[in-house]
Amino acid sequence: MRISVPTEIKSNEFRVGLVPGSVRELTARGHEVIVQSGAGAGIFADDADYEKAGARIVPTAEAVFEEAEMIVKVKEPQAVEYRRLKPHQILFTYLHLAPDPEQARGLMESGATAIAYETVTDANGGLPLLAPMSEVAGRLAIEAAAIALRRPTGGRGPAKVVVLGGGVVGTHAARMAVGLGADVSIIDRSLPRLRQLDEMFHGRVRTLASTMDSIETEVLGADVVIGAVLVAGASAPELVTRDMLPRMKRGAVLVDVSIDQGGCFETSRPTTHDHPTFEVDGIIHYCVANMPGAVPVTSAQALNNATLPFVIKLAHKGLAAFDDDPHLAAGLNVRGGRIMHKAVAASLGFDGAPAGNVRLVAAE
Repeated sequence: MRISVPTEIKSNEFRVGLVPGSVRELTARGHEVIVQSGAGAGIFADDADYEKAGARIVPTAEAVFEEAEMIVKVKEPQAVEYRRLKPHQILFTYLHLAPDPEQARGLMESGATAIAYETVTDANGGLPLLAPMSEVAGRLAIEAAAIALRRPTGGRGPAKVVVLGGGVVGTHAARMAVGLGADVSIIDRSLPRLRQLDEMFHGRVRTLASTMDSIETEVLGADVVIGAVLVAGASAPELVTRDMLPRMKRGAVLVDVSIDQGGCFETSRPTTHDHPTFEVDGIIHYCVANMPGAVPVTSAQALNNATLPFVIKLAHKGLAAFDDDPHLAAGLNVRGGRIMHKAVAASLGFDGAPAGNVRLVAAE
């Protein structure tokens, strides 16, 4: 298969879809890899590194998309990118379609097959291609909060930290916060998960079952709130409402790691690394939509460690790989002009395919 890697064009996105080591694995298996010149600059991998791994370098994004059978990226395609897609092509990347109907329509109109990292599953019900970036984002969330808490940036200083969601992001955020000596509470819907967290942290965090009352009580007393909730494929639920903000501590910080899925704070809106924060009712909001892009060397390698086995499967078998791997099939979001993932379709209000309609054969 001919696999293409374009340069990421989202603001301050320095990661790359395939690192040179991954390219080497693919070319050793007989696949052709095309890389846009400069695609690896953000991770300090130059064109010569990719050529040494067996890639062919092309100068423009147009050439990358034109020649591709599969495009491997990191972030969701921007408008100029999804307009280049063709019906025979596979796009493998983070999509986060639920809060982005414009992108969804663009992918549907392209006719291409779009597979989302964030909805690929594993045998334990986890999200293996989302997990490594969630680990990074959870740790960065506390760094971001610590900076925003400083008085020169409008923050209030001390740190009573409330983490909404006890999954991968929430766990890593809590670890960082505990390590800094903060008073930490974790709120989650799952009682078994709360028991696990209590054992994991040896009583150093407070664990609370998620209710409207527990969320409101904890948020109003917090210096920092980390939004770390996820419903796979769907828009994130809004857990902190606008009317809570005037009752919160002035100068408190909201870090919305769920912003890729629409955000879990009513007042959230996507921001960039250039302008990461904004203020509403005296509350600082940090809502950067590609947090791991700030540490691209670590993030790109961690992401490739997780995605490469799936890239190899798709390169070997094309869409027939879905027949052998239901967990990869769960990543199918768009095909033939239709939304194929039920949760994504429900969030968008689009017509979706039946849940079982994901078995494909090579002839299709």
